[in-house]
Amino acid sequence: MSANNSETKKMNLFQAVNDAMSIALTTDERAVVFGEDVSFGGVFRATSGLAEQFGRDRVFNTPLTEQGIAGFAVGMASVGHTAIAEIQFADYIFPAFDQLVNEAAKFRYRSGNQFNVGGLTIRSPSSAVGHGGHYHSQSPEAFFTHAPGLKVVTPRSPIQAKGLLLASIRDRNPVIFFEPKILYRAAVEEVPVADYELPLGKAEVIKKGKDVTIVGYGSQIYTLENAIQLAEKKMPGLSCELIDLRTIMPWDVETVVESVKKTGRLVVAHEAPKTAGVGAEIAATVMENCFLNLEAPIQRVCGWDTPFPLVFEKFYVPSMIRCYDAIKTAVNY
Repeated sequence: MSANNSETKKMNLFQAVNDAMSIALTTDERAVVFGEDVSFGGVFRATSGLAEQFGRDRVFNTPLTEQGIAGFAVGMASVGHTAIAEIQFADYIFPAFDQLVNEAAKFRYRSGNQFNVGGLTIRSPSSAVGHGGHYHSQSPEAFFTHAPGLKVVTPRSPIQAKGLLLASIRDRNPVIFFEPKILYRAAVEEVPVADYELPLGKAEVIKKGKDVTIVGYGSQIYTLENAIQLAEKKMPGLSCELIDLRTIMPWDVETVVESVKKTGRLVVAHEAPKTAGVGAEIAATVMENCFLNLEAPIQRVCGWDTPFPLVFEKFYVPSMIRCYDAIKTAVNY
């Protein structure tokens, strides 16, 4: 349903995620929420109050075993449940990797469409937080985009988080939903109270422009907004187009390609390392579709190909200045 013109409530991102799960549990009696510490609210409080509201047979803690959580979720989804599983930090999703890319992603294919785990959603706090170091700051989305059968989604704001999470839970494919943890409390919006979904696989053009296309997702969108403000201030007449991918896989090729054909320039930014990152896939696809339209080499602004450094975090993540420099390079080429 459309959430336009409906009642709203001020929420931050973790409250919007909580609200989405509450609606999912209310509207789907097969839905269950589980993971490490979720019954008392989880480390980021995203599941606060759900166990009390829906009972501990529907919202419950698991042992500290990510492979077990994912395997249990695959099993529940395979027999018809709506399994909403939390991996406490995206950095610890790797023990579950085999269950996700070899079981969940291939379940429908392997059975010749007789069985599926379409009711499976994996939620996980992701990306930099300012003090996470190398084990609580990583952005592992690119690993999962390489596994056909999985959808990968990340929101930039509370309104987006609620609508995209409800769409992910109800999508008939397994979805990995990465929540930028730095935004849990930082991002606040008037979020529709109603039950609504935002489309998966569809990017959003946040700002229209004519000179350069700028693509990002998650918390990186705010850095890009600041870089665009700086670029348009320092280069009078410059007009930048900003696109939030929202769904990283399958990503919205059509919207990005259409934009680049208009602007002739592309800057892509993400926190994950540069090599074989999502930006590389976007750059290659745009090159295939827009070769004769390009006025400058595609610019990628990414994390470095190193472990995520604690004391050097501000040099690691793509900053406003690094993004601004990429815009300037593309425009002045």
